[in-house]
Amino acid sequence: MHKTDLSTYNNYPFHPGGNALKRLLWFYVNAAFFKTSFIPSSRFKVFLLRTFGATIGKKVTIKPCVNIKYPWFLQIGDNTWIGENVWIDSLVMISIGANVCLSQGAILLTGSHNYKTPSFNLMTQSVILEDGVWIGAGATVNLGVTAGSHSVLTSGSVATKNLEPYCIYQGNPAVKVRNREIGL
Repeated sequence: MHKTDLSTYNNYPFHPGGNALKRLLWFYVNAAFFKTSFIPSSRFKVFLLRTFGATIGKKVTIKPCVNIKYPWFLQIGDNTWIGENVWIDSLVMISIGANVCLSQGAILLTGSHNYKTPSFNLMTQSVILEDGVWIGAGATVNLGVTAGSHSVLTSGSVATKNLEPYCIYQGNPAVKVRNREIGL
């Protein structure tokens, strides 16, 4: 039986984008202005994200203590809310539509490891949250998942597969529990 041998780890063909100086600067900007509760202003955070290459829509709210891996792999639509302690692990592109709510402690993952190989190699895939999606508090969206328009992932749930539009998902792994109906 084979064993895991992390000395042979290889993250090829992954590249974090940008140059080393840009990545180093972002590390400090992220720590000083995003992962902290000292800077409550969403406008300033949006300015910084755009400066580092993110595409950000209008009226985006970013709460304190948010961690964003690489903003140059991030797109956010209009009127989107990003709650406290959200982790956006953008090793590759994360696309967040308009009117999306990422509740407190939500996690968006674009990377994992191939547990079937001794070297435990890095695997990456994009995450897409279409318009009107709600990711509940403490919920996790795994790599390669598309959350269809106005879908809901309830608190603490884990999405490992695509979420159908206008459906509510719950559990680990998340399963469809009912349709989402939006009334007046």
